[in-house]
Amino acid sequence: MADERGIKVENQSGSETKEKKARDVLLVDKYNVEASEILASEALGLPITEAVQLYEQLLSTFPTAAKYWKQYVEAHMIVNNDDAIKQIFSRCLFDCRQIALWRCYIRFIRKVNDKKGAEGQEETKKAFEFMLNYVGSDIASGPVWMEYITFLKSLPATNPQEESHRMTTIRKVYQKAIITPTHHVEQLWKDYENFENTVSRALAKGLVSEYQPKYNSARAVYRERKKYVDDIDWNMLAVPPSGSYKEEQQCMAWKRFLAFEKGNPQRIDSVSSNSRITLTYEQCLMYLYHYPDIWFDYATWHAKNGSIDLAIKVYQKALKALPDSEVLRYAYAELEESRGAIQPAKKVYESLLGDGVNASALAHIQFIRFLRRTEGVEAARKYFLDARKSPNCTYHVFVAYAMMAFCLDKDPKVAHNVFEAGLKRFMHEPGYILEYADFLCRLNDDRNIRALFERALNSLPPEESVEVWKRFTQFEQTYGDLASMLKVEQRRKEALSRTGEDGSSAFESSLHDVVSRYSFMDLWPCSSKDLDYLARQEWLVKNINKKAEKSILLNGVGSLGAEKGSAGHPNNAKTSTTSAKVIYPDTSRMIIYDPRQKQGAALLPNTTVPGLPAASNSVIPAPAAPLAGGTGTTKALNDILKVLPPALVAFVTHLPSVDGPSPDVDIVLSILLQSNVAPVQTAKLGNPHQQMSSAPAPNTSDLSGANKSRPNPGGAPFKSTREGHSGGKRKDMDRQQEDETLTQSRPLPRDLFKIRQMQKARGVTSSQTGSASGGGSAFSGELSGSTE
Repeated sequence: MADERGIKVENQSGSETKEKKARDVLLVDKYNVEASEILASEALGLPITEAVQLYEQLLSTFPTAAKYWKQYVEAHMIVNNDDAIKQIFSRCLFDCRQIALWRCYIRFIRKVNDKKGAEGQEETKKAFEFMLNYVGSDIASGPVWMEYITFLKSLPATNPQEESHRMTTIRKVYQKAIITPTHHVEQLWKDYENFENTVSRALAKGLVSEYQPKYNSARAVYRERKKYVDDIDWNMLAVPPSGSYKEEQQCMAWKRFLAFEKGNPQRIDSVSSNSRITLTYEQCLMYLYHYPDIWFDYATWHAKNGSIDLAIKVYQKALKALPDSEVLRYAYAELEESRGAIQPAKKVYESLLGDGVNASALAHIQFIRFLRRTEGVEAARKYFLDARKSPNCTYHVFVAYAMMAFCLDKDPKVAHNVFEAGLKRFMHEPGYILEYADFLCRLNDDRNIRALFERALNSLPPEESVEVWKRFTQFEQTYGDLASMLKVEQRRKEALSRTGEDGSSAFESSLHDVVSRYSFMDLWPCSSKDLDYLARQEWLVKNINKKAEKSILLNGVGSLGAEKGSAGHPNNAKTSTTSAKVIYPDTSRMIIYDPRQKQGAALLPNTTVPGLPAASNSVIPAPAAPLAGGTGTTKALNDILKVLPPALVAFVTHLPSVDGPSPDVDIVLSILLQSNVAPVQTAKLGNPHQQMSSAPAPNTSDLSGANKSRPNPGGAPFKSTREGHSGGKRKDMDRQQEDETLTQSRPLPRDLFKIRQMQKARGVTSSQTGSASGGGSAFSGELSGSTE
């Protein structure tokens, strides 16, 4: 007994620790789902008087969590606190269109009206109709329809007229239920058939045949609808988007479901279709409560259908859910302004401004534009004069008002005065200098443009003056003479060389400068290849004294076009397309090849001989290197070498160890034939026995790479008897002739350079081999074939 009591106390202590940790987590992250679930579980074990605080805390964070509302209201139902229950239902029913919560509501209504007789029955009936009007098209609403029908059947009828009215009401409910695609649509159809046959078999046949196609359509739509519903997590809590995979999947699942409902697959009337779409949006917002795009889509859908008032209500709910969303406020104000409600729209803008002290620059700008549209230029001017005194007023407000006065009100003098007033305050802002320069360019005031650049460059630090220098240089290139153009470019180099922005030397001119001077918009004085080359050279010059960690060459067009792009001119589309195909390797990820990594690996040439497997890109151990594979690897090597032609065996065994892609055979041969390696002395043909004992294959020229001091690569000794020698000689000669025929039949190299090199090599090798007139090597045969 004591042990059980101790375990209970220990479990209680552990539970309290877990709940305390959950509370601490929620203080830091109120949207933590795991901690919220622990708190909800804790509330279940507490009396309702103590649990109220926990429920209110949870529901203030998750106002659309139907499962928390249901748990909250059921806790009150246990203690029969009817007033609190009614208040809770009034807070949650319209925002939580979930069947389980609404069935809890019906259960409460039936309990309250159970003993009120006919009046209570009428109240219950109204509650059922109210519920079905809001959630009757839900895919899980089948039990609600069945419960309502059962309730109607249980109503007493004192006379035939009431009985007829009751049957008519039940029939109408059945007919609505069987055309609603729910999980229980098939069961409802069977019940409807039985009902009609019970009432009147004569009438049943006509009604059943009339509603059979509608039921078939509802059943088909249900099957499609279920696929979309099954992708949705109905236990998910509404948390702000964090970009997780699950959240994105749920968002896309809801959007697919909405698109399905908007398509009206059942081809029902517009009122019923809009009711289903509304329900789907409301259910979607229970889980995607913090997604502004869903709120915007919902309001836009109402507006397109002509329900402006409903769209406004959606925006109002959205701003309660997302009070910090500026974009939703602008969308709401735009809707009000579009329907001519100027004062409501103005109130939305004023809510963005607040007290004006903490208002953003964008809010000031948009309100100035709104006032000019709705109240005129004078109202916009008065507000600008007040807004410029705000501590959060940036240069953007001055630029926006000045350009509005210049472009829309055709008043360059006012715009010029505004820019000058802002210059005293924002001389340190390069962006403001560039906007002012653009304005003066529109006025063709080149004198004041140069003065503006000079004033700005004298006050700006070099590291912040890069864009101003570029714009000054482009201005002189466009409107100045050659002397002023070259002078500004030189000054720019001198200024930026101190910051490392313009190469290592400020006094050296480059072809890049010429390209920059003589290009216009997307027209360039050189080809795309030249641009790439110049860009690489510029990058190398800039980094010549730096030890770069990652040597990634910059794109030529991007570098050369940066100056043009910064001036508002688009880069060369054709050039950028061509340069985009050039892919430079990431040299920082390269490693130096070490032959010791894979010892004894030789690359077979890409040679295909009838009866032999293709050896391209295959690696075999080289006999000259130590074999890691032991006896098994040596045996495999011997098996391969036995089936190769003698000349190829000699060539392969002399290849170095290579770990990588196979080279072009023609290029390798041309390089080998041009090499200055001293020729190997061959054995005289007059001593065939000596030649057989020292060479790997009989009657082969030394051009094949045979060395009489090298042992037999096949690993098997030759027979020293005369009979074995004569028999082997005959077989080897036949094999050699066949090999020469195959080699000569190979396709000739198409490259002219290769042919010429091989012709030169043939002249060299023929002088080296002398009058050796044996069977000839495979190489000499190939050379002969290539020159005929």
